[in-house]
Amino acid sequence: MIKVALRWLLTKIYRHIAKPILFRFQPDEVHHGLVALAVFLQRFSLVRWLLPRLIAHYEDRLRVEVAGLKFRNPIGLSAGFDKNVELVPMMKAVGFGFMEGGTVTNREAAGNPRPWFFRLPHTKSLVVHAGLANQGVERIASRIDNYKDDTLVDFPLFVSVAHSNVPEVADEATMIEDCLRAIKRLADLEQPSALTLNISCPNTCGGEPFVNPEPLDRLLERIDELQLKMPLFVKLPSYLDPIKLSNLMKVLAEHQVSGVVACNLAKTRDTVDVRDGLTDDIRGGLSGKPVQQLSDRMIEQIYREYGDRFVIIGVGGVFSAEDAYRKIKLGASLIQMITGVIFQGPQVVGTINHELAALLKRDGYNSVREAVGVDVKRS
Repeated sequence: MIKVALRWLLTKIYRHIAKPILFRFQPDEVHHGLVALAVFLQRFSLVRWLLPRLIAHYEDRLRVEVAGLKFRNPIGLSAGFDKNVELVPMMKAVGFGFMEGGTVTNREAAGNPRPWFFRLPHTKSLVVHAGLANQGVERIASRIDNYKDDTLVDFPLFVSVAHSNVPEVADEATMIEDCLRAIKRLADLEQPSALTLNISCPNTCGGEPFVNPEPLDRLLERIDELQLKMPLFVKLPSYLDPIKLSNLMKVLAEHQVSGVVACNLAKTRDTVDVRDGLTDDIRGGLSGKPVQQLSDRMIEQIYREYGDRFVIIGVGGVFSAEDAYRKIKLGASLIQMITGVIFQGPQVVGTINHELAALLKRDGYNSVREAVGVDVKRS
């Protein structure tokens, strides 16, 4: 009960004090400042020891085991926040059950011209136009390799990988070779626990050729040849209609792919209920609430057609335990979030886990696994 009261208090403080101050500043500046602050704070063992005891929530009912990996709870950080995989100790400390860093590319990339982010507070969304900015795989791989062994105990680290967003990497053949170099470098490490192939970044100079079945098949054939020692996931675009999604899933099923992340940013705005001023000159995909139904529909279809074949990670519009639970009952074994943390504060991770455990208990489930896909009629 002490943790519940503390998280309630921190929620009030974040909503009424911290958030109004942070939201006065341009979101790019806030993101840079928060990453720098977290990197500094996670150096202190007291912070890493104290935070999980104050705000995190773990219990046996929340444990998940999929793709040969063990998770203390199913709530993870999505790719896009920790682009250079700098925050692993802090993300573990605030109570995530796992995280996905990146997206990482073979070459260092500055990304798109700033600003990268634009807030839509009434829509509960961010416009994201970062363009795969990152320090490059060599620097990031060295950072991952230098994490202490206990940092990644009970905390699977996923790394999102894609082709470099630079003008020199703009045709399919070059993209494949470039992406393979990044994957090979990461595969040589003891960590990460899993890789996620990001085929669906909506704002890169080379476009998205691998959202089409034939190019994706060619890319995955080359990845299969590597015989990766860790699971491979594929992050799917949000805008696939049911037929296109089925065609893409048929390709994935023919290769050494353990699961999917459903799904990436909302790219099409005309179907989104935008409740803030959003002009055409503000470029990028939409996160958060506008992705919620797109993600839910995709999770349901994939589970109905391939529930026995793929592990599904649901991401998009998770702001509460109910949001996470709905995705689980539609077929997701794991959940990722970013926007909900930005809008509600880091203590929301513990709150969601605590309330998710209560929902599972209420419905008679002793584990997350028992609830996966219960609302879906399998074909």
